[in-house]
Amino acid sequence: MQIWKTSALALAATVGVTTLASAQEREQIRIVGSSTVYPFASYVVEEFGATTNFPTPVIESTGSGGGLRLFCEGVGVGTPDITNASRRMKPSEFDRCQENGVTEITEALIGSDGIVLAQSDENDPLALTREQILMAVAAQVPQDGEMVDNPYTNWSEIDSSLPDREIEILGPPTTSGTRDAFEELVMEETAEGAGFPAEYTDIRADGVYVDSGENDNLIVQRIQENTDAIGVFGYSFLVENEDTLDAATVDGVEPTTETISQEDYPVARSLWFYIKDAHEGVIPGIDQYVSLFMDDIMIGEDGLLVEEGLIPLPSAQSAEWRDRVDNRVDLQRSDLEG
Repeated sequence: MQIWKTSALALAATVGVTTLASAQEREQIRIVGSSTVYPFASYVVEEFGATTNFPTPVIESTGSGGGLRLFCEGVGVGTPDITNASRRMKPSEFDRCQENGVTEITEALIGSDGIVLAQSDENDPLALTREQILMAVAAQVPQDGEMVDNPYTNWSEIDSSLPDREIEILGPPTTSGTRDAFEELVMEETAEGAGFPAEYTDIRADGVYVDSGENDNLIVQRIQENTDAIGVFGYSFLVENEDTLDAATVDGVEPTTETISQEDYPVARSLWFYIKDAHEGVIPGIDQYVSLFMDDIMIGEDGLLVEEGLIPLPSAQSAEWRDRVDNRVDLQRSDLEG
């Protein structure tokens, strides 16, 4: 067990109006962040509450961006202890944390996940390329050397090989790490080669792309109600609903545990959580919760979260990250650059 870098008294002094006594009034760990990481973290939360003497943590799905915003608001019991993210913290978010006194942060990498485009299994199998997806979701598209408002309302208008079916994409909001990763891995990666300005990520707002909030289960329900719709969400939700949903192949690759872990599937990303080190030793159980989450029993190659859809890290990489977290290695801005 490490020696905490910030004592309870130091936290009380940092917060100013927050005394040690009031700090101890919050007995439950507070966790916010990614809707994609939420089911994995919720599993750990429930296991932690059932197998330890600590209260079950309070966990909220706010989206990666929303969670990091709350996390970086400052130090004190009114702010979260941990935030989950389906993308890495941005340098600008790190700067905001530092400006608000959140100067000691530990970063934890837990595994990876694929972003799937899923439809009702009542439809014929769907094969998409990232360029076709870009053409469906972009606010503007190139035509005759100019960028024009996206005219496509039917998949077959983009490519005659695609279904004669209305385009309706149910996707994550701007606060979501899934949205960030989708923009980067689908739109930025293919934009220039498809005649768009480099790194084009403007998503249409004419009703074809439907911002469906942070609750991916609601997207799943809407796909089941509207068989024309296609949902964008994490692979774990596909695993949970594989009896009713079917994922499109992307660039000819089906999303599976193997294709995602081997980086063959083109729309895969890493999953993270961030610890506010100043809260350890003040809010009970943070160290024990983190240790449980990082344990092989949860995120190892045969871990419980793998059964829930988490793609595990290679064992050597997992051990390296466990060591970093155990030793509470401070996150540096340079870690996030490049």
